[in-house]
Amino acid sequence: MNFVTPSGFRDVLPEEARFREEIANRVQRCFAQRGYTPLETPTLEVMDVLQAGGRIPAAPFKFFDSQGALLAMRPDVTMQIARMCATRLKGLPGPFKFRYTQRVFREAEAQAQAAARELTQFGIESIGEEGTVVDAEILELFIEALQECGLQEFKLAIGTVGVLGALLEASGAPAAWKAQVLAAYHASNFVELDRLVEDAESTGAKRGFALAIKALPRIRGGREAIDAVRALAEPLGCSDGLDAFEDTYQRLVDKGLSDKVLVDFSVMSSFDYYTGIVVEAYAAGLGTPLGSGGRYDSMLAAYGQERPAAGFAFYLESVMAACALQGPAREPGPQRPLRIAVPKGALYGEAVQALAQAGLDTRGLEDPGRQLIIKNPGVEYVIVRPTDAPAFVALGAADCGICGKDSLVEADSDVVELVDLGFGGCRFVVAEPKGATEAVNDHYRRLGSIRVATKYPNITAAYYAKAGMQVEIVELHGNIELAPLTGMAERVVDITATGSTLRENNLVIVDEVLPSTARFFANVSAFRMDARVKYLAQALQEKKGD
Repeated sequence: MNFVTPSGFRDVLPEEARFREEIANRVQRCFAQRGYTPLETPTLEVMDVLQAGGRIPAAPFKFFDSQGALLAMRPDVTMQIARMCATRLKGLPGPFKFRYTQRVFREAEAQAQAAARELTQFGIESIGEEGTVVDAEILELFIEALQECGLQEFKLAIGTVGVLGALLEASGAPAAWKAQVLAAYHASNFVELDRLVEDAESTGAKRGFALAIKALPRIRGGREAIDAVRALAEPLGCSDGLDAFEDTYQRLVDKGLSDKVLVDFSVMSSFDYYTGIVVEAYAAGLGTPLGSGGRYDSMLAAYGQERPAAGFAFYLESVMAACALQGPAREPGPQRPLRIAVPKGALYGEAVQALAQAGLDTRGLEDPGRQLIIKNPGVEYVIVRPTDAPAFVALGAADCGICGKDSLVEADSDVVELVDLGFGGCRFVVAEPKGATEAVNDHYRRLGSIRVATKYPNITAAYYAKAGMQVEIVELHGNIELAPLTGMAERVVDITATGSTLRENNLVIVDEVLPSTARFFANVSAFRMDARVKYLAQALQEKKGD
């Protein structure tokens, strides 16, 4: 027998367990000193409870109990506390201040299937109080808790949903366009956002509002960022929540915490969940957020009793990983080199040319030989397969990178898509043998499914799910044109620039899936903590097409 733990779960040995316990005790003392009292919630929750609260993380484990109720292992604690306040504490005046240390269960990211699916979540919730005093306290406690964990280099990226909400409401755009804009914000996809704004007038959206929506997520900094948003939004009558946000920020400045805070209006995670201030925590060297939070005044109403609420949560494992990357406290020194993932193959030459035109030192990239890392002053290049670039960036092995849109879609990684570089143009297509359409359709009518061969199972599955067509996907790694020629599959989904390979193998294109060009992208931490990523994105955008 193979005595191993399930994927995404692990044993914690005594030395690490003692260290984890010490951190947990420090964090909980920090919360307790501010009047937050402990609570515990059940590991299993009724699925309807989680869905009632709005956007939730994926729950990897679901069960039916003996009564037929669908249960899930909790992916988050906040909605459980909302449910508890609306039921167990219904009618009590409050306010309530809770703290917790709980295990939560989440599905691993697509690019890291061996990642932890069981995490330890620290958090606080303030229920029944509203206003900037509470919001500032939440943010201050977030900073203190991360410092208690021993973390040195981190930032709280803070924003407010009010301005974007007001711009969307006043834009005159249809609901479908607004939903697409919110999806682009959620995905941190600046390229898609720009495309939507370009098409805004054709949908009926007012141009001035659409341009403001495009500009908003690119504004970040300190007080000057708040001033910039005010100048953008006030003439349009859309500065909702900005006065309260500025007051909250000033309270942090008065506490001497401005160096730990980044005003960033691209932080719009879970727009249907939060109602005011939103916050995400990032650490230098770690590609994913440490945690998040904000004000969610509407959530408790979904459980039957309306109360204002705010809070945050972060993960012990993420903080420990960030601490290990940063090492012990040290004196400020030279900034580490910016690390960029550069794709091998067809995109390589134009990617190197684009980086050089943007002002980077690209010596050594012209002929790297067998070298996989090229180190120049201030910048390092990691030469990777295009399909691997999203994983290197998302997991923090590189700060930013270049690959095709196809690789980003297939990887489905948590990255910020910043610039459509315009080169490497190709398209995903559905193809079948010439003259086979009637036979393929008859096969589908008789069996209710067809086989489709592809190197891109995620893109293919998404395409056919949208089409409402059941298929069996056969994943291959080369020469997929052979699949329909040998009877292995009825169709293929592949990427093509000219279609010549398909034609040479007597295959014809029957539908378009999506176009693809090279994209510049970054991990969410580097995007918010390293100004060099922002400036490189600007330079690449300006030089595009020169």
